[in-house]
Amino acid sequence: MIRYTLSCEKDHQFESWFQSSDAFDALARGGLLACAVCGSVIVTRAMMAPSVPAKGRANDLKTPASDAEKALTKMRKDVEKNSEYVGPSFAEQARKMHDGDAPERAIWGEANFTEAKKLIEDGIPVAPLPFMPKRKTN
Repeated sequence: MIRYTLSCEKDHQFESWFQSSDAFDALARGGLLACAVCGSVIVTRAMMAPSVPAKGRANDLKTPASDAEKALTKMRKDVEKNSEYVGPSFAEQARKMHDGDAPERAIWGEANFTEAKKLIEDGIPVAPLPFMPKRKTN
């Protein structure tokens, strides 16, 4: 695994892990990378120095390192604590609540691009979250 510092066209910097340099190149060519701050898909590797942990200490990937990571961790905890995860039925549940066929409540889940676009076109308020369900992460 390789950790790269990335930069978007608006000079936002963020980090991400990749299987290999070739994996990064393939994702970048396919437009499958997006800025963690603004969502721009014009992402390149930023200049960086190699990361060498202090003697006897490995990098702790579970502890947020930056203020942005701390804010995202807090957001995730707040969302998980104060809303119901409805998984892949998010679009269906959001539509039912909007139509009055289900009680209104805070929900979060998964929707593909087409489902999300249709919800927005129909005036149903939705917003993307900057994280994935834990079952889909390492």
